[in-house]
Amino acid sequence: FVIIIAIISAMQKIGFNLKGILAFSGASGIVLGFASKDLLSNIFGAVILYFDKPFNVGDWIRSPDRDIEGTVQNIGWRQTKILTFEKHPMYVPNSIFSTIVIENRSRMQGRRIREYIGVRFDDMEKVKKITDDIKAMLFGHPEITKKFDIIVALDKITDFSASIFIMAFTHTTVWVKYQEVKQDVLIKISDIITSNGAKIAVPATTVNFKDKNELVEQEIINKEIEEAREEQSTI
Repeated sequence: FVIIIAIISAMQKIGFNLKGILAFSGASGIVLGFASKDLLSNIFGAVILYFDKPFNVGDWIRSPDRDIEGTVQNIGWRQTKILTFEKHPMYVPNSIFSTIVIENRSRMQGRRIREYIGVRFDDMEKVKKITDDIKAMLFGHPEITKKFDIIVALDKITDFSASIFIMAFTHTTVWVKYQEVKQDVLIKISDIITSNGAKIAVPATTVNFKDKNELVEQEIINKEIEEAREEQSTI
């Protein structure tokens, strides 16, 4: 501070215009302040990420607020590098993470299987046995966790089917392994429905075909009606 005061005093004695220098310094400080605002915000965001640790390198994260989803590759002081599932690198300023919601999919405790299976309305009397067998299968499945609720119940009845709601969670959170478990569960559900003498319902459309003679008679009637209308309009 003493050195700065001495330099200013010496410059004033030499004849420098200190007012102009001070004004320029003030304007430069304002410009630098605006320029460094985003940089300081990003550094502050990096500090928050370091202490809160909402995610680590290698985690799969997703933001419902922004189009951000992928695997974290690097967390820097200014920005975080994320590799999307399309294998495109995404560089996100750290300040954004303090204003958006982040889902850390890598910290899931299980993946959910949630399905609606329709059984034919004609097999309504077999639904109770089917739901009991499916529930027993899920409780005995080695890849289905018992930490969360397992639900198998008749959800609704439509014009052509009885809809069964099924919900369970897998032990694994790995996407590929989860798909294998889900496939095995769905195949077992199909086998259970078949073993109970029932069938999975599919939407059906009924088409009625008229006899050829009926179509000819209808064409004749339509032609006679059209001729009668023409005669009436002429009169």
